Amino acid sequence: MTGSKRIYALDTNVLLHDPTSLFRFEEHDVFIPMTVLEELDEKKKGASEVSRNGRQASRFLNELVERGKHDDLSNGLELSNPQGIKLKHGASVGRLYFQHRISNGHGKADNQILAAVAELRDQRPDRTVILVTKDINLRIKASIDGVVAEDYENDRALDDFSLLYTGATQLPEDFWDQHPEVKSWSERGRTFYQVDRREEEEWHPNECLFLPGDHDVELRVLHVDDSQATLVLLDDHSHANHHVWGIGARNREQNFALNALMDPEIDFVTLLGNAGTGKTLLALAAGLAQVMDQQRYREIIMTRATVSVGEDIGFLPGTEEEKMTPWMGALTDNLEVLANPQDGGSWGRQATNDLLASRIKIRSLNFMRGRTFLSRYLIIDEAQNLTPKQMKTLVTRAGPGTKIVCLGNVEQIDTPYLTETTSGLTYAVDRFKQWEHSAHITLRRGERSRLADFAAETL
Repeated sequence: MTGSKRIYALDTNVLLHDPTSLFRFEEHDVFIPMTVLEELDEKKKGASEVSRNGRQASRFLNELVERGKHDDLSNGLELSNPQGIKLKHGASVGRLYFQHRISNGHGKADNQILAAVAELRDQRPDRTVILVTKDINLRIKASIDGVVAEDYENDRALDDFSLLYTGATQLPEDFWDQHPEVKSWSERGRTFYQVDRREEEEWHPNECLFLPGDHDVELRVLHVDDSQATLVLLDDHSHANHHVWGIGARNREQNFALNALMDPEIDFVTLLGNAGTGKTLLALAAGLAQVMDQQRYREIIMTRATVSVGEDIGFLPGTEEEKMTPWMGALTDNLEVLANPQDGGSWGRQATNDLLASRIKIRSLNFMRGRTFLSRYLIIDEAQNLTPKQMKTLVTRAGPGTKIVCLGNVEQIDTPYLTETTSGLTYAVDRFKQWEHSAHITLRRGERSRLADFAAETL
Protein backbone atom coordinates (compact mmCIF):
# COMPACT_ATOMS: atom_id res chain seq x y z
CA MET A 1 0.00 0.00 0.00
CA THR A 2 1.49 3.32 -1.02
CA GLY A 3 1.30 6.38 1.18
CA SER A 4 -0.34 8.50 -1.54
CA LYS A 5 -3.46 6.29 -1.51
CA ARG A 6 -6.08 7.62 0.89
CA ILE A 7 -8.51 5.61 3.01
CA TYR A 8 -12.11 6.82 2.83
CA ALA A 9 -14.35 5.75 5.74
CA LEU A 10 -18.01 5.77 4.61
CA ASP A 11 -20.93 6.77 6.83
CA THR A 12 -24.23 4.91 6.48
CA ASN A 13 -26.02 7.87 4.88
CA VAL A 14 -23.54 7.84 1.96
CA LEU A 15 -24.41 4.20 1.13
CA LEU A 16 -28.15 4.88 1.59
CA HIS A 17 -27.87 7.88 -0.72
CA ASP A 18 -25.78 6.13 -3.39
CA PRO A 19 -25.06 2.37 -3.01
CA THR A 20 -22.51 2.60 -5.85
CA SER A 21 -20.40 5.01 -3.76
CA LEU A 22 -18.29 1.96 -2.75
CA PHE A 23 -16.83 1.95 -6.27
CA ARG A 24 -16.48 5.73 -6.77
CA PHE A 25 -13.13 6.36 -5.05
CA GLU A 26 -10.89 5.25 -7.93
CA GLU A 27 -7.55 3.84 -6.69
CA HIS A 28 -8.14 4.78 -3.03
CA ASP A 29 -9.20 2.36 -0.28
CA VAL A 30 -12.60 2.25 1.44
CA PHE A 31 -13.25 1.48 5.12
CA ILE A 32 -16.63 0.36 6.50
CA PRO A 33 -17.11 0.67 10.31
CA MET A 34 -19.12 -2.10 11.97
CA THR A 35 -21.81 0.40 13.05
CA VAL A 36 -22.51 1.13 9.37
CA LEU A 37 -23.31 -2.56 8.75
CA GLU A 38 -25.63 -2.56 11.77
CA GLU A 39 -27.43 0.56 10.52
CA LEU A 40 -27.79 -0.91 7.00
CA ASP A 41 -29.42 -3.94 8.64
CA GLU A 42 -31.93 -1.68 10.44
CA LYS A 43 -32.83 0.13 7.21
CA LYS A 44 -33.39 -2.94 5.02
CA LYS A 45 -37.15 -3.31 5.61
CA GLY A 46 -39.65 -1.17 3.70
CA ALA A 47 -40.52 -0.04 0.19
CA SER A 48 -38.98 3.44 0.34
CA GLU A 49 -36.02 4.40 -1.81
CA VAL A 50 -33.79 4.55 1.28
CA SER A 51 -34.64 0.92 2.12
CA ARG A 52 -34.04 -0.17 -1.47
CA ASN A 53 -30.66 1.57 -1.48
CA GLY A 54 -29.78 -0.08 1.85
CA ARG A 55 -30.56 -3.52 0.43
CA GLN A 56 -28.54 -2.77 -2.73
CA ALA A 57 -25.53 -1.63 -0.66
CA SER A 58 -25.73 -4.87 1.38
CA ARG A 59 -25.87 -6.91 -1.85
CA PHE A 60 -22.75 -5.14 -3.18
CA LEU A 61 -20.90 -5.81 0.08
CA ASN A 62 -22.01 -9.46 0.08
CA GLU A 63 -20.87 -9.86 -3.54
CA LEU A 64 -17.40 -8.50 -2.64
CA VAL A 65 -17.14 -10.74 0.43
CA GLU A 66 -18.24 -13.83 -1.55
CA ARG A 67 -15.74 -13.06 -4.29
CA GLY A 68 -12.88 -12.73 -1.80
CA LYS A 69 -13.91 -15.33 0.78
CA HIS A 70 -10.75 -17.40 0.22
CA ASP A 71 -8.58 -14.37 1.06
CA ASP A 72 -7.76 -12.98 4.48
CA LEU A 73 -10.32 -10.21 5.10
CA SER A 74 -7.82 -8.29 7.21
CA ASN A 75 -5.84 -7.66 4.01
CA GLY A 76 -8.90 -6.11 2.40
CA LEU A 77 -10.99 -7.05 -0.62
CA GLU A 78 -10.42 -5.81 -4.16
CA LEU A 79 -13.12 -3.25 -5.09
CA SER A 80 -13.66 -4.70 -8.56
CA ASN A 81 -16.81 -3.10 -9.88
CA PRO A 82 -20.00 -5.12 -10.34
CA GLN A 83 -21.84 -5.26 -13.67
CA GLY A 84 -23.56 -2.08 -14.80
CA ILE A 85 -21.25 0.38 -13.05
CA LYS A 86 -18.91 2.16 -15.43
CA LEU A 87 -15.51 3.18 -14.15
CA LYS A 88 -12.82 5.10 -16.02
CA HIS A 89 -11.17 2.82 -18.54
CA GLY A 90 -7.97 1.36 -17.15
CA ALA A 91 -8.50 2.97 -13.71
CA SER A 92 -6.89 1.03 -10.88
CA VAL A 93 -9.19 0.03 -8.03
CA GLY A 94 -8.64 0.24 -4.29
CA ARG A 95 -9.41 -2.24 -1.53
CA LEU A 96 -12.29 -2.54 0.92
CA TYR A 97 -11.55 -2.90 4.64
CA PHE A 98 -13.96 -3.65 7.47
CA GLN A 99 -13.65 -2.75 11.14
CA HIS A 100 -12.69 -6.06 12.74
CA ARG A 101 -13.50 -5.34 16.34
CA ILE A 102 -17.26 -5.57 16.89
CA SER A 103 -18.64 -2.34 18.32
CA ASN A 104 -19.76 -2.66 21.94
CA GLY A 105 -23.15 -1.10 21.16
CA HIS A 106 -22.82 1.73 23.68
CA GLY A 107 -23.22 5.39 22.77
CA LYS A 108 -24.67 7.05 19.71
CA ALA A 109 -24.03 5.48 16.30
CA ASP A 110 -22.32 8.65 15.03
CA ASN A 111 -19.89 8.59 17.97
CA GLN A 112 -19.10 4.89 17.37
CA ILE A 113 -18.35 5.59 13.68
CA LEU A 114 -16.15 8.54 14.68
CA ALA A 115 -14.30 6.40 17.25
CA ALA A 116 -13.68 3.68 14.63
CA VAL A 117 -12.28 6.24 12.15
CA ALA A 118 -10.09 7.86 14.84
CA GLU A 119 -8.75 4.40 15.79
CA LEU A 120 -7.95 3.63 12.12
CA ARG A 121 -6.16 6.98 11.79
CA ASP A 122 -4.01 6.18 14.85
CA GLN A 123 -3.26 2.66 13.52
CA ARG A 124 -2.24 3.97 10.09
CA PRO A 125 -0.25 7.18 10.63
CA ASP A 126 1.33 6.68 7.17
CA ARG A 127 -2.05 7.04 5.39
CA THR A 128 -4.53 9.93 5.06
CA VAL A 129 -7.85 8.78 6.57
CA ILE A 130 -10.96 10.75 5.55
CA LEU A 131 -14.49 10.31 6.89
CA VAL A 132 -17.10 10.74 4.14
CA THR A 133 -20.57 11.65 5.44
CA LYS A 134 -23.58 13.67 4.33
CA ASP A 135 -24.33 14.52 7.98
CA ILE A 136 -23.17 18.10 8.65
CA ASN A 137 -23.16 17.62 12.44
CA LEU A 138 -20.94 14.54 12.20
CA ARG A 139 -18.52 16.52 10.02
CA ILE A 140 -18.40 19.21 12.73
CA LYS A 141 -17.80 16.55 15.43
CA ALA A 142 -15.03 15.01 13.30
CA SER A 143 -13.31 18.39 12.88
CA ILE A 144 -13.40 18.93 16.66
CA ASP A 145 -11.89 15.44 17.11
CA GLY A 146 -9.13 16.14 14.59
CA VAL A 147 -10.52 13.75 11.96
CA VAL A 148 -10.63 14.94 8.34
CA ALA A 149 -14.27 14.82 7.11
CA GLU A 150 -15.80 15.55 3.70
CA ASP A 151 -19.22 15.55 2.07
CA TYR A 152 -19.89 12.89 -0.58
CA GLU A 153 -19.82 14.88 -3.82
CA ASN A 154 -19.48 12.22 -6.50
CA ASP A 155 -23.19 12.53 -7.32
CA ARG A 156 -23.14 16.26 -7.98
CA ALA A 157 -24.55 17.22 -11.37
CA LEU A 158 -22.12 20.17 -11.54
CA ASP A 159 -19.49 21.83 -9.36
CA ASP A 160 -21.28 25.10 -8.72
CA PHE A 161 -25.00 25.81 -8.99
CA SER A 162 -24.31 29.20 -10.58
CA LEU A 163 -22.93 27.31 -13.62
CA LEU A 164 -26.31 25.66 -14.28
CA TYR A 165 -27.74 26.18 -17.76
CA THR A 166 -30.41 28.94 -17.64
CA GLY A 167 -32.04 28.24 -21.01
CA ALA A 168 -31.77 31.87 -22.22
CA THR A 169 -28.90 33.93 -23.64
CA GLN A 170 -28.68 37.62 -24.45
CA LEU A 171 -27.30 38.29 -27.94
CA PRO A 172 -24.79 41.10 -28.58
CA GLU A 173 -26.23 44.30 -30.04
CA ASP A 174 -24.31 43.79 -33.30
CA PHE A 175 -25.58 40.20 -33.69
CA TRP A 176 -27.04 40.75 -37.18
CA ASP A 177 -23.86 42.56 -38.30
CA GLN A 178 -21.79 39.57 -37.14
CA HIS A 179 -23.99 37.30 -39.29
CA PRO A 180 -24.30 39.11 -42.65
CA GLU A 181 -25.33 35.94 -44.51
CA VAL A 182 -28.69 35.08 -42.98
CA LYS A 183 -31.26 32.96 -44.77
CA SER A 184 -34.82 33.68 -43.69
CA TRP A 185 -38.14 32.14 -44.71
CA SER A 186 -41.72 31.79 -43.50
CA GLU A 187 -43.57 28.51 -43.12
CA ARG A 188 -47.00 27.84 -41.55
CA GLY A 189 -47.07 31.32 -40.06
CA ARG A 190 -43.63 31.04 -38.41
CA THR A 191 -40.46 32.93 -39.38
CA PHE A 192 -37.18 30.97 -39.53
CA TYR A 193 -33.55 32.09 -39.80
CA GLN A 194 -30.47 30.10 -40.67
CA VAL A 195 -27.16 31.57 -39.49
CA ASP A 196 -23.53 30.44 -39.57
CA ARG A 197 -22.37 29.68 -36.04
CA ARG A 198 -19.39 31.48 -34.55
CA GLU A 199 -17.01 29.72 -32.15
CA GLU A 200 -18.24 31.51 -29.02
CA GLU A 201 -21.91 30.71 -29.76
CA GLU A 202 -22.27 27.55 -27.68
CA TRP A 203 -26.00 27.18 -28.13
CA HIS A 204 -28.13 24.20 -27.10
CA PRO A 205 -31.31 22.95 -28.82
CA ASN A 206 -34.39 24.96 -27.76
CA GLU A 207 -32.29 27.62 -26.05
CA CYS A 208 -33.98 31.03 -26.15
CA LEU A 209 -32.02 33.97 -27.54
CA PHE A 210 -33.00 37.61 -27.17
CA LEU A 211 -31.86 40.99 -28.42
CA PRO A 212 -32.97 43.74 -26.01
CA GLY A 213 -33.44 47.39 -26.86
CA ASP A 214 -35.18 49.10 -29.78
CA HIS A 215 -34.80 46.13 -32.12
CA ASP A 216 -36.18 43.73 -29.55
CA VAL A 217 -36.30 40.17 -30.93
CA GLU A 218 -36.86 36.80 -29.25
CA LEU A 219 -35.71 33.59 -30.97
CA ARG A 220 -35.38 29.93 -30.16
CA VAL A 221 -32.67 27.57 -31.43
CA LEU A 222 -34.40 24.79 -33.40
CA HIS A 223 -31.43 22.85 -34.77
CA VAL A 224 -27.75 23.35 -34.15
CA ASP A 225 -24.67 21.66 -35.59
CA ASP A 226 -20.96 22.49 -35.82
CA SER A 227 -21.34 25.13 -38.51
CA GLN A 228 -24.96 26.36 -38.62
CA ALA A 229 -27.98 27.02 -36.46
CA THR A 230 -31.67 27.28 -37.38
CA LEU A 231 -33.60 29.83 -35.30
CA VAL A 232 -37.34 30.46 -35.12
CA LEU A 233 -39.07 33.67 -34.10
CA LEU A 234 -41.06 33.15 -30.88
CA ASP A 235 -44.77 33.88 -30.44
CA ASP A 236 -45.44 36.93 -28.28
CA HIS A 237 -47.63 35.53 -25.49
CA SER A 238 -47.78 38.92 -23.77
CA HIS A 239 -50.12 40.09 -26.55
CA ALA A 240 -53.86 39.45 -26.02
CA ASN A 241 -54.05 37.53 -29.32
CA HIS A 242 -51.63 34.94 -28.01
CA HIS A 243 -52.88 34.56 -24.44
CA VAL A 244 -52.91 30.94 -23.23
CA TRP A 245 -56.16 30.03 -21.43
CA GLY A 246 -56.52 33.71 -20.52
CA ILE A 247 -52.96 33.98 -19.18
CA GLY A 248 -50.44 36.31 -20.81
CA ALA A 249 -46.67 36.45 -20.31
CA ARG A 250 -45.71 39.29 -17.97
CA ASN A 251 -41.98 39.17 -18.70
CA ARG A 252 -39.49 37.76 -21.19
CA GLU A 253 -38.80 34.49 -19.32
CA GLN A 254 -42.52 33.76 -18.96
CA ASN A 255 -42.88 34.21 -22.72
CA PHE A 256 -40.01 31.75 -23.31
CA ALA A 257 -41.69 29.28 -20.92
CA LEU A 258 -45.11 29.51 -22.63
CA ASN A 259 -43.51 28.95 -26.04
CA ALA A 260 -41.81 25.79 -24.77
CA LEU A 261 -44.93 24.56 -22.96
CA MET A 262 -47.13 25.03 -26.04
CA ASP A 263 -44.71 23.38 -28.52
CA PRO A 264 -45.78 19.78 -29.29
CA GLU A 265 -42.23 18.95 -30.44
CA ILE A 266 -40.89 19.50 -26.91
CA ASP A 267 -41.59 16.49 -24.69
CA PHE A 268 -39.77 17.55 -21.52
CA VAL A 269 -39.80 21.05 -19.97
CA THR A 270 -38.07 22.13 -16.76
CA LEU A 271 -38.96 25.46 -15.12
CA LEU A 272 -36.81 26.76 -12.28
CA GLY A 273 -37.72 29.85 -10.32
CA ASN A 274 -38.34 31.40 -6.93
CA ALA A 275 -41.75 31.62 -5.29
CA GLY A 276 -44.19 33.77 -7.27
CA THR A 277 -42.47 33.58 -10.66
CA GLY A 278 -45.54 31.84 -12.16
CA LYS A 279 -44.23 28.30 -12.72
CA THR A 280 -47.40 26.43 -11.71
CA LEU A 281 -49.79 28.93 -13.31
CA LEU A 282 -47.99 28.84 -16.68
CA ALA A 283 -47.76 25.03 -16.68
CA LEU A 284 -51.46 24.64 -15.81
CA ALA A 285 -52.64 27.26 -18.32
CA ALA A 286 -50.65 25.61 -21.13
CA GLY A 287 -51.94 22.20 -20.04
CA LEU A 288 -55.59 23.28 -20.01
CA ALA A 289 -55.28 24.96 -23.42
CA GLN A 290 -53.86 21.75 -24.92
CA VAL A 291 -56.25 19.36 -23.12
CA MET A 292 -59.53 21.31 -23.41
CA ASP A 293 -59.11 23.39 -26.60
CA GLN A 294 -56.59 21.58 -28.81
CA GLN A 295 -57.26 18.09 -27.35
CA ARG A 296 -53.59 17.24 -27.83
CA TYR A 297 -53.50 15.36 -24.52
CA ARG A 298 -56.22 13.38 -22.76
CA GLU A 299 -55.83 14.91 -19.31
CA ILE A 300 -53.47 16.70 -16.95
CA ILE A 301 -51.84 14.60 -14.24
CA MET A 302 -50.36 16.59 -11.39
CA THR A 303 -48.05 15.09 -8.81
CA ARG A 304 -45.95 16.65 -6.15
CA ALA A 305 -42.92 15.59 -4.17
CA THR A 306 -44.46 15.58 -0.71
CA VAL A 307 -41.68 16.10 1.80
CA SER A 308 -42.04 12.48 2.93
CA VAL A 309 -41.60 11.42 -0.69
CA GLY A 310 -41.57 7.71 -1.27
CA GLU A 311 -42.83 7.01 2.25
CA ASP A 312 -46.36 6.11 3.25
CA ILE A 313 -48.82 8.95 2.52
CA GLY A 314 -50.39 8.12 5.84
CA PHE A 315 -53.72 7.29 7.28
CA LEU A 316 -55.66 10.29 6.04
CA PRO A 317 -59.14 9.08 5.12
CA GLY A 318 -60.18 8.74 1.51
CA THR A 319 -58.78 7.89 -1.89
CA GLU A 320 -55.28 8.56 -3.22
CA GLU A 321 -56.55 11.84 -4.68
CA GLU A 322 -58.16 12.97 -1.40
CA LYS A 323 -55.05 12.09 0.58
CA MET A 324 -52.92 14.21 -1.74
CA THR A 325 -55.26 17.23 -1.46
CA PRO A 326 -53.52 18.82 1.59
CA TRP A 327 -50.32 19.06 -0.49
CA MET A 328 -52.13 20.44 -3.52
CA GLY A 329 -52.93 23.95 -2.30
CA ALA A 330 -50.85 25.34 -5.17
CA LEU A 331 -53.16 23.62 -7.66
CA THR A 332 -56.39 24.90 -6.13
CA ASP A 333 -54.99 28.45 -5.81
CA ASN A 334 -54.03 28.53 -9.48
CA LEU A 335 -57.33 27.02 -10.60
CA GLU A 336 -59.09 29.97 -8.96
CA VAL A 337 -57.21 32.26 -11.35
CA LEU A 338 -57.79 30.04 -14.41
CA ALA A 339 -61.46 29.19 -13.75
CA ASN A 340 -62.78 32.72 -13.58
CA PRO A 341 -65.49 33.17 -16.23
CA GLN A 342 -66.64 36.74 -16.78
CA ASP A 343 -70.32 35.82 -16.81
CA GLY A 344 -72.40 33.14 -15.12
CA GLY A 345 -71.76 34.35 -11.57
CA SER A 346 -70.93 31.93 -8.77
CA TRP A 347 -72.83 29.08 -10.46
CA GLY A 348 -70.82 29.53 -13.67
CA ARG A 349 -67.59 29.54 -11.67
CA GLN A 350 -68.55 26.33 -9.86
CA ALA A 351 -69.46 24.62 -13.14
CA THR A 352 -66.11 25.67 -14.66
CA ASN A 353 -64.27 24.45 -11.56
CA ASP A 354 -65.98 21.05 -11.76
CA LEU A 355 -65.22 20.75 -15.48
CA LEU A 356 -61.55 21.58 -15.01
CA ALA A 357 -61.25 19.32 -11.98
CA SER A 358 -62.57 16.41 -14.06
CA ARG A 359 -59.65 16.84 -16.49
CA ILE A 360 -56.94 17.27 -13.82
CA LYS A 361 -55.94 14.17 -11.87
CA ILE A 362 -53.85 14.31 -8.71
CA ARG A 363 -51.50 11.37 -8.20
CA SER A 364 -49.05 10.35 -5.48
CA LEU A 365 -45.42 9.62 -6.38
CA ASN A 366 -45.59 6.47 -4.26
CA PHE A 367 -47.61 4.54 -6.85
CA MET A 368 -45.75 5.63 -9.99
CA ARG A 369 -43.52 2.57 -10.40
CA GLY A 370 -44.53 0.36 -13.30
CA ARG A 371 -47.06 2.83 -14.71
CA THR A 372 -47.10 4.17 -18.27
CA PHE A 373 -48.88 7.41 -19.14
CA LEU A 374 -50.22 7.66 -22.70
CA SER A 375 -51.02 11.08 -24.22
CA ARG A 376 -50.98 12.80 -20.83
CA TYR A 377 -49.68 16.19 -19.74
CA LEU A 378 -47.76 15.37 -16.55
CA ILE A 379 -46.79 18.18 -14.14
CA ILE A 380 -44.26 17.33 -11.41
CA ASP A 381 -44.36 20.12 -8.81
CA GLU A 382 -41.70 20.68 -6.10
CA ALA A 383 -39.30 18.60 -8.21
CA GLN A 384 -36.28 20.01 -6.34
CA ASN A 385 -37.04 17.51 -3.53
CA LEU A 386 -36.49 14.51 -5.83
CA THR A 387 -33.23 12.58 -5.99
CA PRO A 388 -31.77 11.88 -9.47
CA LYS A 389 -32.99 8.28 -9.14
CA GLN A 390 -36.57 9.36 -8.33
CA MET A 391 -36.47 11.80 -11.24
CA LYS A 392 -35.46 8.95 -13.56
CA THR A 393 -38.29 6.78 -12.19
CA LEU A 394 -40.84 9.52 -12.98
CA VAL A 395 -39.57 10.63 -16.39
CA THR A 396 -39.41 7.03 -17.62
CA ARG A 397 -43.18 6.73 -17.00
CA ALA A 398 -43.81 8.71 -20.20
CA GLY A 399 -45.50 6.74 -22.97
CA PRO A 400 -46.19 7.93 -26.54
CA GLY A 401 -47.64 11.43 -26.80
CA THR A 402 -46.92 12.41 -23.17
CA LYS A 403 -45.32 15.69 -22.15
CA ILE A 404 -43.61 16.07 -18.77
CA VAL A 405 -43.20 19.46 -17.07
CA CYS A 406 -40.95 19.68 -13.97
CA LEU A 407 -41.31 22.72 -11.70
CA GLY A 408 -39.15 23.65 -8.74
CA ASN A 409 -37.23 26.15 -6.66
CA VAL A 410 -33.84 24.84 -5.57
CA GLU A 411 -33.72 27.37 -2.73
CA GLN A 412 -36.51 25.42 -1.01
CA ILE A 413 -35.12 21.88 -0.71
CA ASP A 414 -36.81 20.09 2.20
CA THR A 415 -35.26 16.63 1.73
CA PRO A 416 -32.29 15.76 3.98
CA TYR A 417 -28.95 15.18 2.21
CA LEU A 418 -30.06 16.88 -1.02
CA THR A 419 -28.39 20.15 -2.04
CA GLU A 420 -28.71 22.55 -4.98
CA THR A 421 -26.08 20.62 -6.94
CA THR A 422 -27.33 17.09 -6.15
CA SER A 423 -31.10 17.65 -6.59
CA GLY A 424 -32.79 15.52 -9.26
CA LEU A 425 -34.14 18.72 -10.86
CA THR A 426 -30.62 20.16 -11.30
CA TYR A 427 -29.52 16.77 -12.63
CA ALA A 428 -32.34 16.69 -15.20
CA VAL A 429 -31.64 20.26 -16.40
CA ASP A 430 -27.96 19.46 -16.90
CA ARG A 431 -28.47 16.06 -18.59
CA PHE A 432 -31.32 17.09 -20.91
CA LYS A 433 -29.86 20.37 -22.24
CA GLN A 434 -28.36 18.69 -25.35
CA TRP A 435 -31.58 16.88 -26.32
CA GLU A 436 -33.60 18.49 -29.11
CA HIS A 437 -36.99 17.58 -27.58
CA SER A 438 -36.41 19.26 -24.20
CA ALA A 439 -36.36 22.86 -23.02
CA HIS A 440 -35.40 24.64 -19.82
CA ILE A 441 -36.15 28.15 -18.57
CA THR A 442 -35.05 29.83 -15.34
CA LEU A 443 -37.74 32.34 -14.32
CA ARG A 444 -36.27 35.32 -12.51
CA ARG A 445 -38.94 37.94 -11.85
CA GLY A 446 -41.66 37.44 -9.27
CA GLU A 447 -45.10 38.41 -10.60
CA ARG A 448 -47.25 37.52 -7.59
CA SER A 449 -47.73 41.02 -6.12
CA ARG A 450 -45.67 44.04 -5.14
CA LEU A 451 -45.95 42.90 -1.51
CA ALA A 452 -44.61 39.40 -2.29
CA ASP A 453 -41.79 40.80 -4.45
CA PHE A 454 -40.70 43.22 -1.73
CA ALA A 455 -40.86 40.48 0.91
CA ALA A 456 -38.81 38.10 -1.26
CA GLU A 457 -36.07 40.73 -1.64
CA THR A 458 -35.93 42.15 1.88
CA LEU A 459 -36.92 39.43 4.36
